[in-house]
Amino acid sequence: MDKDKRSLTPLSELGEFGLIRHLTENIRLKHPGTVKGVGDDAAVFDYSGKLVVVTTDMLAEGIHFDLVYTPLKHLGYKAIAANLSDVYAMNATPRQVLVSLAISGKFALEHLEELYQGIYLACEKYNVDLAGGDTNPSLTGLIISVTALGEVQKEDVVYRNGAKENDLICVSGDLGAAYLGLQILEREKKLFHAHPDLQPKLEAYEYILQRQLKPEPRRDIIEFLQRENLKPTSMIDISDGLSSELMHLCTSSGVGCRVYQEKIPVAEETARVAEELHLEPVTCALNGGEDYELLFTIPLEHYDKVRFREGISVIGHIVPAEEGMHLVTEAGENIPLRAQGWDGISRE
Repeated sequence: MDKDKRSLTPLSELGEFGLIRHLTENIRLKHPGTVKGVGDDAAVFDYSGKLVVVTTDMLAEGIHFDLVYTPLKHLGYKAIAANLSDVYAMNATPRQVLVSLAISGKFALEHLEELYQGIYLACEKYNVDLAGGDTNPSLTGLIISVTALGEVQKEDVVYRNGAKENDLICVSGDLGAAYLGLQILEREKKLFHAHPDLQPKLEAYEYILQRQLKPEPRRDIIEFLQRENLKPTSMIDISDGLSSELMHLCTSSGVGCRVYQEKIPVAEETARVAEELHLEPVTCALNGGEDYELLFTIPLEHYDKVRFREGISVIGHIVPAEEGMHLVTEAGENIPLRAQGWDGISRE
């Protein structure tokens, strides 16, 4: 939380409806499909016969984020970005978001303004309309629920269940950085609690901290696939770790896979910090989560379209289901994949 000495405005001065008006009065709708946004009992959208994709996600303080080291502006941005990533994973274009909050008494108006600065920034960057939501009191901190809506032509939608034998397995960007960013933030939090006068030293961790605090959904990859007239056979976003998402994709498609350790993209800074923390970089990539990269499969004949594309790595291929789901190590050993990524329920 912000600890400066500015004068803060209690939310009780505005009331629920005054707060909603204050936070939404400057919304300007961008899309003709947004017939009605904030200000009625429901938003109204007209998609002119296209398929509508809808996804929702909830972030709870103390479970999904820690306000000791998470700036509210970054939190608002990330809440939107995470949902848009799911829309892109359907090969769809996001158009609207709905944002609902449960707010405890420790928050003042200025804190929510900071949160909404991040929300508006993400909406502007990714060209989506903030079209409604809800606010409620909370006894346990801050809860953010975001619903994202997008559109896609029927013939272009991509599901998890379409991977075929011999398809290539591709992934965007690099993996494991967000997880290591979280480990550094948690380490600095413990040091702060033990030594409150110490200033955190974070200069050497800029990339991994950005990947944790301000992730970017991969609209550019969807745009590339569209330009190349290349429709994936299956696709999923990587929010819970590469291993878990591969298993989701293969299970939905009724297939197995082989992915190769040396092909999994890990940034130089990620590898350096993993070594500093005595962790295996590939373990962070497989199980870390919150990368919000895209994992997708394409037919083998389209290999030349992606082999030289910066930001896309071919990491393996699809095999028959009876051959299982395995990681092939640099030594040639086949290790069964395990779903060891984030699971908020089992950690309760």
